[in-house]
Amino acid sequence: MTTLNPYISFHQNAREAMTFYQSALGGELRIDTFENYDMGLLPNEKHLVMHAQLETPDGLTLMGADTPSHMPYAAPAGISVSVSGDDEARLESIWNALAATGTITVPFETPPWGGRFGMLTDAFGIGWMVALNATATA
Repeated sequence: MTTLNPYISFHQNAREAMTFYQSALGGELRIDTFENYDMGLLPNEKHLVMHAQLETPDGLTLMGADTPSHMPYAAPAGISVSVSGDDEARLESIWNALAATGTITVPFETPPWGGRFGMLTDAFGIGWMVALNATATA
């Protein structure tokens, strides 16, 4: 099986972000820091997240890491993490958790094509789209 998963680069707040995503999405979060490996980082950066992986029971996978100071960091732009499906209660729960501290750009409502759809930017600057499939409400 082949998978495609979002991998988000953060600017020294990956642990906070990934822990927040775990509270919003559920699942098991594994975090490895640079300290676990001999990566030659400055002592004050060894606590940074080298790799974090969140896996939920319903098959969602989200990964992330901090960007050490010796590497260029660019805030994510022009891309969103999209969560979609037929489970309205699950999607609404995810939406509510992300929106609680985020900025809503499109409310989670019924669009012209049916279902429900919303867009927001979370507290970490990451764009999200949440979509309830149109067939689920037809």
